Amino acid sequence: MFAVMKTGGKQYRVQPGDVLRVEKLAADAGEMIQFNEVLMVGSTVGAPMIAGAGVQAEVIDQIKGPKTINFVKRRRKHSSKRTKGHRQKLTLVRIKDILEKGADKSGVKAAIGAGSVPYVATPVVEAAPAEKKPAAKKAAAKPAAAKKPAAAAKPAAAKKPATAKKPAAAKASAEKPAAKTAAAKKPAAKKPAAKKPAADKE
Repeated sequence: MFAVMKTGGKQYRVQPGDVLRVEKLAADAGEMIQFNEVLMVGSTVGAPMIAGAGVQAEVIDQIKGPKTINFVKRRRKHSSKRTKGHRQKLTLVRIKDILEKGADKSGVKAAIGAGSVPYVATPVVEAAPAEKKPAAKKAAAKPAAAKKPAAAAKPAAAKKPATAKKPAAAKASAEKPAAKTAAAKKPAAKKPAAKKPAADKE
């Protein structure tokens, strides 16, 4: 019996015992997985999938495909080129069994692409620092409490010079009107220039 299944955007015709290279799956080597997107089993054709059908497989290894080289040459008068290599990540699986019915009750883990699943090691890494962070906050809280009185003392010291500077500003404002009065006396000194009419009388 053969089946046509779909994974990673591609369709594969498989039989028990076949070894396939499919797009990377979120599974470890030696783990059993099940492909639930089955388009055809024997002479039964789905519309588009067959309900309850599945293909069970064993993960052999996580591998990389052959290296492909992409050479890009720009158009004339630019004289620039680039070579870029790529190796596609793949999963090597061996087909174990084909189920035409009852695949949803088999209890085997469903095959899921690695791109649609968050990194598996992330929750483990986040759990360990989460326990250490509260201890760090407690230690940081004590120095913060000690800094508050020092911070309160600094503004008090800063206010004293500010009050001392205000009288100095008042003195400067008091001196400015005195300068204005001196300027007002100058026109009084210019009054003797009015002697010319007396010369006309002579």
